[in-house]
Amino acid sequence: MGNKKKVKTTCRMCGTLCGITAHIEDNKVVEIEGNPDHIFSKGRICIKGSSAATWLNLPDRIYKPLKKNIKGDFEEIELEQAMEEIAAKLLELQNKYGNNAIGFWKGEGIDFEQQEGLYRRLAHAVGTPNYFSNDTQCYASRHIAFYLVYGCWPLADYANANLIINWGTNAPISHSHWTQAINEGREKGAKLIIIDTRYTEIARQADIYVQIRPGTDGALAWGIIREMIKRNEIDHDFVDKFTVGYDKVVEYAKSFTPEYVAEITAISPAVIHQIVDEITKARPRLASWVGCGIEHQINGVNNIRAITMIDALAGATDRKGGMRTPMGFNLPDLTLYEKKPLLELDPIGAKRFPVIYEMRHECHTLMLMDQILSGKPYPFKGLVMSAANPVLTNANSGKVTKALSALDLFVVKDLFLTETARMADYVIPAASYLEREEMFFNGAMRAGFITGKYLDYGLQTEYEFVKELAERMGAGEYFPWKDDHELNEWILKPTGYTTEDLHTAPGGFIFGDNPTEKHYQKAASGEKMFDTPTGKVEFYSMYLEAKNIPGIDALPQYHPPYYLAQPDPEYPFLLSTGARKQKYFHGRYRNIPQLYKAEPNGHLEMHPDDAKALGLKNGDRVRVTSRIDSFDTIVQVMHEKEIFKGSMQHTHGFVNENVNNITYDDVYDPISGFPVFKSIQVKVEKIDK
Repeated sequence: MGNKKKVKTTCRMCGTLCGITAHIEDNKVVEIEGNPDHIFSKGRICIKGSSAATWLNLPDRIYKPLKKNIKGDFEEIELEQAMEEIAAKLLELQNKYGNNAIGFWKGEGIDFEQQEGLYRRLAHAVGTPNYFSNDTQCYASRHIAFYLVYGCWPLADYANANLIINWGTNAPISHSHWTQAINEGREKGAKLIIIDTRYTEIARQADIYVQIRPGTDGALAWGIIREMIKRNEIDHDFVDKFTVGYDKVVEYAKSFTPEYVAEITAISPAVIHQIVDEITKARPRLASWVGCGIEHQINGVNNIRAITMIDALAGATDRKGGMRTPMGFNLPDLTLYEKKPLLELDPIGAKRFPVIYEMRHECHTLMLMDQILSGKPYPFKGLVMSAANPVLTNANSGKVTKALSALDLFVVKDLFLTETARMADYVIPAASYLEREEMFFNGAMRAGFITGKYLDYGLQTEYEFVKELAERMGAGEYFPWKDDHELNEWILKPTGYTTEDLHTAPGGFIFGDNPTEKHYQKAASGEKMFDTPTGKVEFYSMYLEAKNIPGIDALPQYHPPYYLAQPDPEYPFLLSTGARKQKYFHGRYRNIPQLYKAEPNGHLEMHPDDAKALGLKNGDRVRVTSRIDSFDTIVQVMHEKEIFKGSMQHTHGFVNENVNNITYDDVYDPISGFPVFKSIQVKVEKIDK
């Protein structure tokens, strides 16, 4: 009998972070199942989570560093040599072109907290402000919107709600544990409204499904606000005491009559009234969520601001069954933005998109590609990337490929030779989530989670990689912790707890209550109620007013989507991308045989009337073309209720059907710089198989 053990830990196959039990034999994971004691996943896992037992043992996993030779082929080298050469080359580039000529890119394959903080710290430790991540195409835009209004990101208390509204999000596919909370709320009597262009899995469960014209969500939000004001269904006590800008909201909302909104959104006035009827009956227990479908619009930040204002007007902010404001954990900041801000080194994108840089300290990945190719305003020559695959996931893949190919040094840290890793000069093997100790935190539940080094293949953890690179570049003083465990103890120290405490509760260690109505308590004690310039919920952003950026509104005004403002008859259809598949996560897991066999292709989902007009049927092969480029794929004709007529959808991440070959990188939200993944103007032509 071999050495066997069962460990309860946290899955990292996507960002949902479900609880799992991993069965390990002889330093190999053989099975993964759900952990019924986990506080929110409660024993349920998806096919990705259970398939990790296959994924982590695939024969093409990388266990030794790879270096590209003069012929363009990879050769195995020792880790010591790889680290020495990478560090030396980074220093050489800094000496020749300036400290800001290099940068670091954190992908979604590692987490959003601890590992993100480490790469932010590394960049500034070695003297460059250029930190990049996947967040400048997903998440950061919503972060900005919520923080402009609330100074935090309130979290939906679905389980205790009377009404649940989801905008452009599909919980069963993207956030499975939220589906359980939604179901719990509905079992208690909550109604469910889904607003989306597609009839998704969650839409099929809805009491009211609202099919909206792509990119017009902001108009609907303002129409709802107008009706709430007209009916006087406003929590005036909350609005009067804890918000600023309500008078401006009242004035601006006047023009958004149901008839006007119906013309913009293709939603009938009766449905608009029905939505407000449900809000009226439910408030203040209104729990809503805005998905990435909204942030991928040209007016994404302002549309999200307008949507989330509905919660505050209904008095749902910081209420049970409403939008819970999270409490912090008093954790230390891993970044060096206070000690070494490096603003004088012109972080990429900071001048063009000052809001996202000031609020997120994110350099912009879209602008990075242009800067690599142009060398302006300064040369960018070296990039170290961990757990990202932008050749498949970033807008305008052709430009991404061209830019990454032009780097003097490109280093990728990953478990496999992804499409992006194949372009690298060096590939460093990564430790999986079962091979390192790291922590995750849930602000709404005030819970902490910890993983452990349950497998050991002698591979560097993210911290070990960052620490060694910093030491070789003369910045080792910023990474004094000897290993992951010592780092984690330092992070937890202000809380009074230790990693041992977290390990005693792998299903979630509770740090304390997260009470509701904290704003009333703070007001009574004279504290600042919300982390905004005024300390209140800001319908009218004092931060944006002070910035006075041309074309950016302090009030979240509605602007029409790009395709309506600048229609192009040569490209008569709208293509949306980004809808997830249950089996995959962005560009990941198509190398898992059982998942790929079940779904080897992407499909161009289209309305039956559009298919008929084009002479197409299921399975036909077509070429989809935008003004950027084209790609070939397979047609899937949907039911007439499943997708908005004139719009189509194709999921990203399929290497032979790379939809990001045609997505725009030059049409974006003016605040966040997010590309308009949800409304690409295209034409579709049938081709021979």
